[in-house]
Amino acid sequence: MADKAASRAKFEDVFAAIREELLQHFAGEGMPAEAVEWYRKNLDYNVPGGKLNRGISVVDTVEILKGSALTEDEYFKAAVLGWCIELLQAFFLVSDDIMDSSITRRSQPCWYRLPEIGMIAVNDSFMLEAAIYQLLKTHFRSEKFYVDLLELFHETTYQTEMGQLVDLITAPEDHVDLNKFSLDRHRTIVIYKTAYYSFYLPVACALYMLNVPESYTTSGVTQKPYEISKSILLPLGEYFQIQDDFLDYSAPPEQLGKIGTDIIDNKCSWVINTALLLCSKPSTPGGAEMRKVLDENYGRKDAQCEARVKKVYERLNITKVYGEYEERVVGELKAKIGGIVETEGGLKREVFESFLGKIYKRSK
Repeated sequence: MADKAASRAKFEDVFAAIREELLQHFAGEGMPAEAVEWYRKNLDYNVPGGKLNRGISVVDTVEILKGSALTEDEYFKAAVLGWCIELLQAFFLVSDDIMDSSITRRSQPCWYRLPEIGMIAVNDSFMLEAAIYQLLKTHFRSEKFYVDLLELFHETTYQTEMGQLVDLITAPEDHVDLNKFSLDRHRTIVIYKTAYYSFYLPVACALYMLNVPESYTTSGVTQKPYEISKSILLPLGEYFQIQDDFLDYSAPPEQLGKIGTDIIDNKCSWVINTALLLCSKPSTPGGAEMRKVLDENYGRKDAQCEARVKKVYERLNITKVYGEYEERVVGELKAKIGGIVETEGGLKREVFESFLGKIYKRSK
């Protein structure tokens, strides 16, 4: 734990440096002191407060791929890329909270809920996104992979916004229609809204920073490291979200650290989609009756309705279905990881094993 705390503290030190760099540039544009202070508060309130897993995983991945300790300059550059991902996350969360009319985020009021902020938060979210490209320009413009990084961040942002749109139109909180739900729709939402930016983006940043080519041949086998990474990390991201959905239903609040609200919030979660699929099977006793219970009770702001939905989940033995899913998907991921042909200056299995190790059988 001490190592984890130390690596987080070292990563946070880089945020302090890049925040000052962004504020100096902003002030250098002739912005008034009041605006500089506003931007500082925006950055401090919204960027560094989370778990920082995405950002720190860039540094970890660069170190694994390099195979030795990073120089100070390498660490700083990897950490800048990590903080660019955290800025992207902050941009998504500030705007997402407005769209969802959320109340709290990371145990504090959402940014837009602060009385002096309100809808200025929309512009503040744009500024968090713009900061990414200011940092990339400052630190990577002379690198041959600069355009690759620009395209990567733009594409990933677009993919996440596609997923957000599908989520918003599939499961609006005020209009429940379970006919719109399906496991295919859930997969689309999860891969686009979460897996690209949370799992593929950190590894792709590390590959570009180390000048890993799009393809190379080793022992007569052509390897495409970016495609291989995507083929592992997107299903891994889907598994992570399905695990999250399952824990929202199954984990007690003291273990989860929050109260699960997917049922009352009409979330298009893996659990409801799996239940709907099971109810539709002729082999499921009482399937039609249970489907009716789900239609009448899912997405209602009512504890009794929520309890009825959970009763259906228990009858369908969702816990057993999840356990079987987890073992199957982890087996498939381990096989894909095992198929990587390692080479100097290329992919390493450890990158993916470390991601999987953090997720498998987690309880919160």
